[in-house]
Amino acid sequence: MEHLATPRAAAFFDLDKTIIARSSTLAFSRPFYAGGLINRRTVLRSAYAQFVYLLGGADHDQMERMREYLSAMCTGWDVATVRSIVADTLHHIVEPIVYAEAVALIEEHHAAGREVVIISSSGSEVVEPIGAMLGADKVIATRMVVADGKYTGEIESYVYGPQKAIAITELAATEGYDLQASYGYSDSITDEPMLAAVGHPVAVNPDKALRRLAISRDWPVLDFTEPVALADRARLREARRPALAATAFGAGLVAAGVVLYAARRRVRPTES
Repeated sequence: MEHLATPRAAAFFDLDKTIIARSSTLAFSRPFYAGGLINRRTVLRSAYAQFVYLLGGADHDQMERMREYLSAMCTGWDVATVRSIVADTLHHIVEPIVYAEAVALIEEHHAAGREVVIISSSGSEVVEPIGAMLGADKVIATRMVVADGKYTGEIESYVYGPQKAIAITELAATEGYDLQASYGYSDSITDEPMLAAVGHPVAVNPDKALRRLAISRDWPVLDFTEPVALADRARLREARRPALAATAFGAGLVAAGVVLYAARRRVRPTES
């Protein structure tokens, strides 16, 4: 009897407020200030933008204003300097704000044989190192135009809203992913096109609009609340390794665990 091959699948994760508890770009405002790229006024504006972003979630207009602000802010920056600052401060800035629940899901998807793709509207210079730190297989992020080693202020590719759905569809065609067998995770209603493009959409720490949509479409809703340093998690995992080695889980069981985990954490609030 001929056995059908298991479709190749991926798990697509938004970054900000889905894997990490802050805006990845704005989180680096202080290191950029220390490195001489921005002034104190810009640091304070970034802190305020971060506050607004966390308080109510960023809607389309806010994200557009943030895009314009960030592109204007980085005009003339030296690309090598940005990469160096991110590399030097990555673990100090990002590690403490990674959600433990997100790391666990990434590990479960890898154990189930799925590739993990981080897709973010933040710049590639920030997202790619974070993706490498988290063990992501691929990263899709916004790219700025560079001339003579400096940012021109123009955006080559803005990975936001519908563009995320286009990007994962193109990647699926290139890599042979079956999108109906794939997973998607995001906190924002602006990512509805991406979530709708996969067979297993999940709302994570959703804004009000996405929460309502997820409930109406019967999508799982997860609330991540436990940022944890990756080094602490690694030590805990090493301590548990002898016990884990005694038990073997098949890929099918792990895949089922992801679905059941999502179902258990589903939230059905009463807000209108």
